[in-house]
This record gives sequence, structure tokens and C-alpha cells, in this order.
Amino acid sequence: MAREKGGNVERGEQGRREAGPFRCRPVTKKGEPVRELYRRIAARYDLLAHLYYLVGFRGRAYRKMAVRDLNLVRGDTVIDIGCGTGLCFSYLQQRVGPEGRIIGVDLSGDMLEKAGERVQKSGWSNVELVERDAAEFDFPGGVAGVVSVFSLRSIDRYEELMRKAALAITPGGRFVVLDLKLPDRSRSWVKRLFLTFAKPFGVGMELAGFRPWEPGQVYFEDTRITPLYFGFAYIFSGRAPTRPERSSRPDCGR
Repeated sequence: MAREKGGNVERGEQGRREAGPFRCRPVTKKGEPVRELYRRIAARYDLLAHLYYLVGFRGRAYRKMAVRDLNLVRGDTVIDIGCGTGLCFSYLQQRVGPEGRIIGVDLSGDMLEKAGERVQKSGWSNVELVERDAAEFDFPGGVAGVVSVFSLRSIDRYEELMRKAALAITPGGRFVVLDLKLPDRSRSWVKRLFLTFAKPFGVGMELAGFRPWEPGQVYFEDTRITPLYFGFAYIFSGRAPTRPERSSRPDCGR
């Protein structure tokens, strides 16, 4: 298996979905595999993301907030889980600098091709792209932070990913998630309207049962949840503990 930098994609083993006692269901369009969903929208993903500004969804600002919560410094290594087309890369570069390292992991080769184009166009030589199921990604040592932006809901066995991240991040490093949710107190018609807007990204009513902050509060310390966009989005962040092996695996709604 080749491993290259500068926007080329490391091809990993694809399609492996091992059922296990801690398997969590991804929140995607019913009946459509994640890889196929993002194959369809890869070419227009960035355009779709920017169009949401028309309804007041400040995606760029939210991404900047998530990256800020990582508390990165120059020279750090950061992993972008579900990096997609690399929309967070420029914000991460501002934090870690050229001497730092960015590893983008995504299940979709089509999305990573767009990310590779972004990397090459920007001239970044410190970015590695890995095509792999995030739960099966082998974290390197010396990771200062892990971020997942609008992607954790699409990752099968996301609880396993969080457990592995807690072990890989250096003590005191940060784990940050920016994603969507359905507020408990919103009216049904408001939720349906929101889901209509989010439909192109495969979001459905399954989002109501998606609560990744619950295992996150087991694996990380000093956790906090920041609601965004009237409660339809949030940032979850936590600090890697000194001894993460103390954590047990929670039941995540199987």
C-alpha cells in the first residue's frame, strides 16, 4: 500500500464493516451507502455547503470555531476525520504551520480527489490523505488533536473511533466534533423543514437518536457542548485524559 504526501491518496482496505458488540449505526440517507452518497455529491459538495449561507447557516464560521477549540500550535500533528474535500485544511494550516502535519481521513475516494486538488492548488506539502473507514484508521503517535466536521454521523462504529482517538491523542490534546442534531424542544414542522434543507447530505430523522457526546463524555475530560444554529448544530469538545484506558465502552444505542 503506497503512502504519499502532498495531496495524493493512500488507498486503504475498503468495504470492511465488521459487526461487533459496540457497532453504532451511521446517520445517512436510508438505504444508501455512505460511499455512494458522497460519490454522487463530491463534485458539488463545496457549492452545496456554501449555499446554506442563504438560510443563515454559517458553515465557515462554525468550522473556524471547531478548529480554534483544538488549541493547536505550530508544529502540531492533527487528524481531520471525514475530511471530505478539505474545507478545514486552510484553517488547520493557519494553526500548525508548514512545520506541522495534517492527516485527512475519509471513506470516499471521490471526496479525497477533490481534497487532493485543493492541497495541490494551495501548495501544501504537509498534508496526507488516507482513504479508509475511520473506525479502522491506525492513529499515529504524537497526535495533538482530532477533529471531525459534519461527518461523524456518517461513520459506522463512531464510538470505536472515539475510543481510539482518546488513546492516540497526547494527554491534554483535544478531540472536537462539529455536526448536526435535532433539538428536543423544536416543533415537528421546524425539524421537518431543517431535514428538507439537509437532505442532500443524507440527513434524515435518524439524526434524532444520534448523541455522540454520550460516549465522548466517557472517553474525554473537561467536555463541553456548544449549541449552534438554533440548536440544529453543535460543537462537542473534550480533552484527552492522562490515562484514557480507564474508560469503559458505553452502550451507544444499538
